[in-house]
Amino acid sequence: MSAMLAFFARHSHRHRTRLRRPVRIPDEAPSTDAIFIVIRRMRSPLVFITTVFAISVLGLSIIPGKDANGNATHLSPFEAFYFISYTASTIGFGEIVPFTTAQRMWVTVCIFMTVVGWAYAIGTLLSLLQSASFQDAVAMQRFRRKVKRIREPFLIVCGYGQAGRQVCRELDEAGRRFVVIDRSEDRIQRIATDELQSDVPALEADASLPSVLGMAGLANLHCEGVLALTDDDTDNLAVVMATTLLRPGTSVIARCMDRVVEERMDDFAPNAVINPSDRYGAYLVLALQRPATYALVKWLMDPRDDEMPKPFLPQPGGSWVVCADGEFSEEVTSDLERAGMNVTVADPKDGHPDVSRANGFVVGTDNDTTNLALAEHAKIARSDLFVAVRQQSDARASLVSALAIDSVFTPTELVAQESLARVVTPLFWSFVEYAVQQPNEFAEGIIARLTAHCGHTGKERMLVDLSAQGSPALHRWLLHDELTVGQILKSPDGRDEHLPLVPLVLVRNGEHIFAPDESTTVTTDDHLLVVGHRSGLLALHETQYSDAAAEYIATGAHVPETWLWRKLKRHRPAA
Repeated sequence: MSAMLAFFARHSHRHRTRLRRPVRIPDEAPSTDAIFIVIRRMRSPLVFITTVFAISVLGLSIIPGKDANGNATHLSPFEAFYFISYTASTIGFGEIVPFTTAQRMWVTVCIFMTVVGWAYAIGTLLSLLQSASFQDAVAMQRFRRKVKRIREPFLIVCGYGQAGRQVCRELDEAGRRFVVIDRSEDRIQRIATDELQSDVPALEADASLPSVLGMAGLANLHCEGVLALTDDDTDNLAVVMATTLLRPGTSVIARCMDRVVEERMDDFAPNAVINPSDRYGAYLVLALQRPATYALVKWLMDPRDDEMPKPFLPQPGGSWVVCADGEFSEEVTSDLERAGMNVTVADPKDGHPDVSRANGFVVGTDNDTTNLALAEHAKIARSDLFVAVRQQSDARASLVSALAIDSVFTPTELVAQESLARVVTPLFWSFVEYAVQQPNEFAEGIIARLTAHCGHTGKERMLVDLSAQGSPALHRWLLHDELTVGQILKSPDGRDEHLPLVPLVLVRNGEHIFAPDESTTVTTDDHLLVVGHRSGLLALHETQYSDAAAEYIATGAHVPETWLWRKLKRHRPAA
């Protein structure tokens, strides 16, 4: 247990930071606004058309005409301007007065000159509309308008790869607003086809630039956090740096694969740095030492509606074989050795390692197909062998399921799950940190309560705020009477029935009470985190807002729903 305590303590520790000079968050676009691009590109065509127009008007006013008596006349500048205007614009009302041959020849020349001018202008305009610079400028202005219109808490997600995409999907399902930045145009275009419920502001840009983060709303008072989930550790470091320096106190969570870069991030004190290789080794040790705790934590963090897995029962003694590349091999080997395991490191290039005397086998090369092949060979050699496999993506999830792999490590999935656990319901992550520090019996008790009330599938979470704003009906009841956690979790349709919900954390005056007993009384300032089925959450929502439901779960008395009937009942004479 000491290894797990050290692991989670190391990642939750906030370094001391020095005072820094406050500066304005830049939000200037790195490219020119669309209107200035239009003016700059259309300047030459407009000058050409204006010149043609001026020459045409001047020539027509100078060339003499003849009146009905054959006397020489000249069009006034205004008449010439009027005629050239409707002629050059292709309206063509005809001659104001009968023209002479010289005037008609000049008009013919003017028509051809204006046709050339319009062709030049239209061609330039079409080329402008198709240019990448203009489209980028328009997209950036549209992005900035969307961000400014957000009037509710939102997150900035930097990177829309596998991890970022999974995080955004879950945030969208949870009704949370977010803004996306990514370098890849294809990834940004993919947002439009992902069928997200909300209109997501997305920008193809370099998230490591402070001005881009500024345009994404870092200075916005509604911005409550930044997720640095790009595929480049240096870019994630830049995001952490910009966020903590430009807006201190803002929550920032970063993904990092390189230990050196991770240490540099720690100097800027982010809320969390998730190194998936390092984290997986700790989870693997947790599965071996406290299997019930591992099963509970992983099941609660997994957004999929899978049943709770049965805890793995490790065999005593034996050794472990790690067949992997690079830092993943080093991290997993180090974690297993710290947990007291005898570890043999095998080179994937040497073929199939000997697992005849091993209790566990971890395979993590850079090739997903090779990993599955090595895992299957190990299972054929030892059917009772515990096999853990690394997969770079979930594209082969069906093959993994068919092979019945005991533990699957997908770096992007682990990053997404831990990020979501921290940002969707921050109180839930405090429960995770507490659970991994408790003995296995603690998790077994929670699993027993979940199984009894929710079965094996209900794991949706909700934070119940007992204030006047969060739960008005319950708050009004608590002002003059008591309620317990167990009473709150009674069904408003029948108080003998327990809702399919289990309390995880009760927060009172900043103090966290984990897995509170249902006999615990609550107060008007408490917050209660519950987990269970959606049906239970909907029923609890009714209790929060219905005075009749609140009184019923507390006393068992059925009371009228409306204010009028409650008044009549209160003043009804006794029989």
